[in-house]
Amino acid sequence: MATERDQLVDRITDMLLAELSGRAVPGRRGEAVPGCPDCDAWGACPIHCLTELRSAFGAGAARAASTLGFVCPADDGIRTRIDHTLLKPEATTEQVTRLCQEARENCFASVCVNPTYVALCARELANTPVKVCTVVGFPLGAHLPEVKAYETRRAVQDGAREIDMVVNIGALKSREHALVLRDISSVVEAAGDEAIVKVILEMTLLTLEEKVAGCSLAKAAGAEFVKTSTGFAAGGATVEDVRLMRLVVGPEMGVKAAGGIRSREDAEALIAAGATRLGTSASVKIVRGEKASGSY
Repeated sequence: MATERDQLVDRITDMLLAELSGRAVPGRRGEAVPGCPDCDAWGACPIHCLTELRSAFGAGAARAASTLGFVCPADDGIRTRIDHTLLKPEATTEQVTRLCQEARENCFASVCVNPTYVALCARELANTPVKVCTVVGFPLGAHLPEVKAYETRRAVQDGAREIDMVVNIGALKSREHALVLRDISSVVEAAGDEAIVKVILEMTLLTLEEKVAGCSLAKAAGAEFVKTSTGFAAGGATVEDVRLMRLVVGPEMGVKAAGGIRSREDAEALIAAGATRLGTSASVKIVRGEKASGSY
């Protein structure tokens, strides 16, 4: 039986679709990319899916390489969902290089860095399954769509394969839905078939209606993920927000939880709520079962 919140979500979504009916959506995406049946990660699994590997292990193999000469540790259900993140403005080349080393050693899904470090990370992570993720319109989301599109094209050119864009938060709160749709679609188009797009909604700044609208617009524009937070606002990922995002976007999209994820318990709770990707700087401690004192 539908709850009151479910009914409210349906009503807001229907109103938004009615508002946008007849409007061309310039996103490039068609059918959703199927998820990995083993790890439940949305889109391409960061390591080879375990279905094909189990037969090899059963035949006596002790290790498996996901790319030539590269060996991943056994997946624990968390590590291959992690975007190992360093977005501090004072981040140094040495720190970013170490980030890549940690991501290689742990077979995280990606490293998430500022655009200036994309080319470096692409070199450091060549011939590994770890992707390079970068941010666009970060952290405020107030860039013009054309600027975000340029940022995206340049990042893809430098080697980024995942784009975390910040939505135009002010436009979303002003109910300028056509502008928000164009904002997201400009990045989706610029990413082309080279990179997936995650839309950062900064949930802590939004009302319930705005959260639902943001998720619906990201889906309409053809993005692959919605994401909770930049990590630079007052709040981060919450189980409640992740559940709401999953409810709105359904199984067709990924949901990335980011901001304030400091322990394995945090990670497991968010995954149980529907998150298929986690953005955190405490990645290594999380997979070790330790708790970090602070985290993006």
